[in-house]
Amino acid sequence: MRTTHLSCIIQYMRRMENEEQLSKMELQLESQIQIERTVKEKVAVKKVIEKKLQENCSCSLDKLKTLITGFFPVLQWLPKYKLKEWILGDTISGILVAVVMVPQSIAYALLAGLETSSSLYTSFFSCIIYFLMGTSRHISVGIFSLICLLVGQVVDRELQLAGFDVDEDGKVMPIAMANADNWNNSDVNPTMMMNFTLPGSLNFECGRKCYAVSVSAALTFMCGIYQVLMAVFNLGFVSKYLSEPLLDGFATGASITIVTMQVKYLIGIKLPRSHGPGSVVVTWINIFKNIHKTNFCDLITTAICMPLLIASKELGERYKHKLKFPFPMELTIVVIATLISHFVNLNEMFGSSITGAIPTGFLPPKVPNWHLLPRVAMDAVTLAIISFAFTISLSELFAKKHGYTIQANQETYALGFCNVVQSFFYSYASSATLVKTLVKDSSGCQTQLSSVVSAVLVLMLLLFLAPVFYSLQKCVLASIIIVSLRGALMKFRDLPKQWKMSKIDTLVWWVTMLSVTLISTELGLFTGVTFSLLCVIVRTQVPRAALLGQIQGSTLYEDQAEYNNLTPIPQIKIFRFEAPLYYANKDFFMDSLMKKVELNPALEIVKQKKEESKQIKNKEEKAFNGNIKQEQPVVSKRLIPKVYNFHTIILDCSTIQFLDTVGINTMKTILKDYNEIGIRILLANCNPSVIDSLTRGGYFGENCKEVGTQLFYSVHAAVQYAKASWPEPGNSTL
Repeated sequence: MRTTHLSCIIQYMRRMENEEQLSKMELQLESQIQIERTVKEKVAVKKVIEKKLQENCSCSLDKLKTLITGFFPVLQWLPKYKLKEWILGDTISGILVAVVMVPQSIAYALLAGLETSSSLYTSFFSCIIYFLMGTSRHISVGIFSLICLLVGQVVDRELQLAGFDVDEDGKVMPIAMANADNWNNSDVNPTMMMNFTLPGSLNFECGRKCYAVSVSAALTFMCGIYQVLMAVFNLGFVSKYLSEPLLDGFATGASITIVTMQVKYLIGIKLPRSHGPGSVVVTWINIFKNIHKTNFCDLITTAICMPLLIASKELGERYKHKLKFPFPMELTIVVIATLISHFVNLNEMFGSSITGAIPTGFLPPKVPNWHLLPRVAMDAVTLAIISFAFTISLSELFAKKHGYTIQANQETYALGFCNVVQSFFYSYASSATLVKTLVKDSSGCQTQLSSVVSAVLVLMLLLFLAPVFYSLQKCVLASIIIVSLRGALMKFRDLPKQWKMSKIDTLVWWVTMLSVTLISTELGLFTGVTFSLLCVIVRTQVPRAALLGQIQGSTLYEDQAEYNNLTPIPQIKIFRFEAPLYYANKDFFMDSLMKKVELNPALEIVKQKKEESKQIKNKEEKAFNGNIKQEQPVVSKRLIPKVYNFHTIILDCSTIQFLDTVGINTMKTILKDYNEIGIRILLANCNPSVIDSLTRGGYFGENCKEVGTQLFYSVHAAVQYAKASWPEPGNSTL
């Protein structure tokens, strides 16, 4: 029995010796790991330029064909069109989109402050041009409520600056003429031509409607030019700064603004449009002040239309898998409401506000007014970026859903030329729209041929059927607009879930939404972008910093504050900084490191110097009091040794993406200061960019002599090296 016990002890000791030898072999192997960096050839700039010029400037039939088919993608897919398989789905989806497009075109003219014909022209030309140039098979490009809002605000501002005043009956006149002796207010005709001088020495003969169209055309032209330039110079990355929470907040804030503008039509009261910061609040104050003037005919019509539209949307979403295509409730309500208004004569009997005459025929193109371009140039920037961002987002969403890819640059060209071309035809800026895109997708759309079907139907309305909607009440149109915004308004329901996912993104949403609602759409967007960028900067300026411990039974290390059952490594501190190290966060990096390891090297150096001076002074006093003649003591340049509870700091650089000059100097300062008090600094998990930056900054000494003892490719290798290189008792002294 005793012999068996002794043999077990001997076997255990042998096994321990074998494990110790094995660990030493592993350490030796890890310390010998060398990864050879790829030697990159120096790029000759001159040769690169010559090669690019040869590729892009040479001419051949193949390149010309590729250029044309790339610029007009329809030439690529139309010859391959599967007529028997796709024509039915494209035709049905084109008809259904036109059914949705017609009432929206009439309704959104209210938002843009323009004639209904402008919305119809926009819908027509957007469909045709995107059919020729677009790469997405499913999105629908045309009028969009948020774009209409932006256009309408610019149009209203320019009309006011030009001296026009608009009352709710549409009768307009220049303010400058309001006090003229020979001017009769009752005889004002909104279509009459007037000769007056605009700010900027622009002298021409034009009425209110004419001038509004000129402003929208100039704005649309500049928007298109910006988008074409974005495509030419590959500036599509600008939209990347518009995050999803920011765009959602913008859409919700703009939707609240739109709803506020439409309330007066819902209840039939006459209010002037408010402009500038706080216009939403001012409008609501005016609504409640004039609530006693409510037109009960419009109110009853609204009370009937709104529930029907909402119920149609809710049922359509609930049973969308059973329905082959959505029921055209908007068009049905528009037709029925128009017939009732016409035969009952609601406008004359009850004073209900109606759409009025819609011109028919196809007007000849007209060059945008060049004098107005500088006045709307800045407004067009916001318009271009917003429409581009929404279009690209929708294109990528549906391309991913159906398993194909889009060309973002070509999409920008398509959208830009849509706006440039239609600016010559009394239209305004366009964008991809979610509602009509969903209709196309759910009704079997296969290609953009469906857009041609929609364009033909809109053209028929422009040429022949427009006068039919003369008696349509504006409260019906306002109801259609508000119900179409329910998706953006229902974003409030997602806020609790979003708050749990990311508090920062929720704050971005709130700041953008409130800024757009309470200030203005343009300034609100700028505020949202600024706040979003500040959040990114703050995240890198005050990032997480952690001390790591070893996961038991593994070579992995994690944050001790976030995980349980982690084993701290004796005599070694492992520090991780979860951000790039640059000028804005270098102080936070140093403070975090000193706080986590509980040791400030600068203070320790000062304390040791004071202690050294004090000891030398005491020796001098003792020698003087004892009257002992001796030589003057020589002050040692070395600090008095002090014992610490660790001897090595390992910096886990896996989350440091880059270093700037300040970051490199910070790393060198830390290395120098801690080495002075006997603490070693080791680096682990550095990416090639960080290694190159440190090498150029001389961190590893002359000719990188110290790189083998300071840089490791894993935290565990650095830990093993530190354990083997310094004594286990671990009292760090200098």
